Amino acid sequence: MKFYFTLFLTACFTLSFSQDLKIPADTTVVTNHTVNIKGKQINYKAETGFQPVWDEEGKMIASLYYTYYKRTNDNKGNKRPIIYSFNGGPGSASLWMHIAYTGPKVLNIDEEGYPVQPYGVKDNPNSILDVADIVFINPVNTGYSRKIADKEGKMPEDKLFFGINADIKYLASWMNTFTTRKNRWESPKYIIGESYGGTRVMGLSLELQNRQWMYLNGVILVSPADYKVLRVGGPLASSLNLPYYTAAAWYHKMLPSSLQNKDLLEILPEAEDFAINDLIPAIAKGGFISETEKQAIAKKMSYYSGLSEKVILQQNLDVPNRFFWKELLRDKTGETIGRLDSRYIGIDKVETGSSPDYSAELTSWLHSFTPAINYYIQNELEFKTDVKYNVFGNTGRWDNSNDNTRDNLRQAMAQNPYLKVLTQSGYYDGATTYFAAKYTQWQIDPSGKMKDRFSFKGYRSGHMMYLRNEDLIKANDDLRDFIEDSLPKGESAKY
Repeated sequence: MKFYFTLFLTACFTLSFSQDLKIPADTTVVTNHTVNIKGKQINYKAETGFQPVWDEEGKMIASLYYTYYKRTNDNKGNKRPIIYSFNGGPGSASLWMHIAYTGPKVLNIDEEGYPVQPYGVKDNPNSILDVADIVFINPVNTGYSRKIADKEGKMPEDKLFFGINADIKYLASWMNTFTTRKNRWESPKYIIGESYGGTRVMGLSLELQNRQWMYLNGVILVSPADYKVLRVGGPLASSLNLPYYTAAAWYHKMLPSSLQNKDLLEILPEAEDFAINDLIPAIAKGGFISETEKQAIAKKMSYYSGLSEKVILQQNLDVPNRFFWKELLRDKTGETIGRLDSRYIGIDKVETGSSPDYSAELTSWLHSFTPAINYYIQNELEFKTDVKYNVFGNTGRWDNSNDNTRDNLRQAMAQNPYLKVLTQSGYYDGATTYFAAKYTQWQIDPSGKMKDRFSFKGYRSGHMMYLRNEDLIKANDDLRDFIEDSLPKGESAKY
């Protein structure tokens, strides 16, 4: 494997957690590789390293760790589409989509996404690298990315990084620098964000456009977390969970036979219709709902959720997700189901209680992701460091105030006729449910004048739907189709 190393700055900067452990703040390591995607040989270079973040005075305040994949046997060169990829948290590194979804390597896992030893990675024959270059970005305190002290050893303030709007601001500036360094201004540009990354990229769409003068062709929301729903609660947020309950109960064969004997996609529209037209107004009535209506709603909820009417009434129709994960299989096996992917099973200390002891799916994923990313970076990307790779990093007290990201995306789309949006969600995701993602998509443009520029794709898996091999294939193909559909093809940007 051909390898070379470029060090732009000779100085090393002290990191926040130790005065002795140091990394170069502006470094690249490049390796060359080959992978077969969709039956074709794809040659590519992998560039990994650090690029600084500067404040408004031009002082270095952080350095972000990234990995950039660029196809080398393509005559489009720097005019190829490029995708900037983020995960969520906030405080999550970019490893999830990097080594399990769109990148040229994927985890050594089974067909359904469960860990297989020995841990490691293998070629990804479904990667979108055949049609687009990709850069995986780690925000401050995730991966190897860290804040950098000034000459007096003082660290920059958390408020510059750890909040919805601060995060968007510095990442957009970083992306501008990256685009210039890599000479990618002619490329069709896309941003993809998973979970909290959905909030991040909705906000980035307008920040990039209005502050960095970078216009996008596409925004991709993977299992998006919309804090206009998640942090508000109430009748709307609660009711939007019901179709997910239907999906999870169907998977575990807990629905009545009239539903269980149908395909999942046949029954979900029924649950969605009930949630929107009946459940929201019923929960909104609170304690003033009539006893007759309350009983009727509980019966229908039981029909679509696999829970008993009794426990639904005990929850006053407002059934929390955590209770559902604990309750669904309580009387059948005594096991719990996963939060981010309800196909996974957990075992609690006791069967009583209102929530699971732990997230069965996340502990399973960390089995395979953590050793794999550390092995891959060191042995295949040839990047060496003693700094710990933060799968999850400390982001302090995240500032969620002034969240206008949903409307930011609407405004970016209104100003940019090229911009299209794709949402991808797993039906068994109990954290950022697929129906809440649909609702977010409906609410971005209340006028409905741009609805033909939105698309939604659902998958028979969870939050990281790409861990299931069948959905890994389908989801990447959906990305290919979206990229092809959102390229301008010589059309003018006008209404």
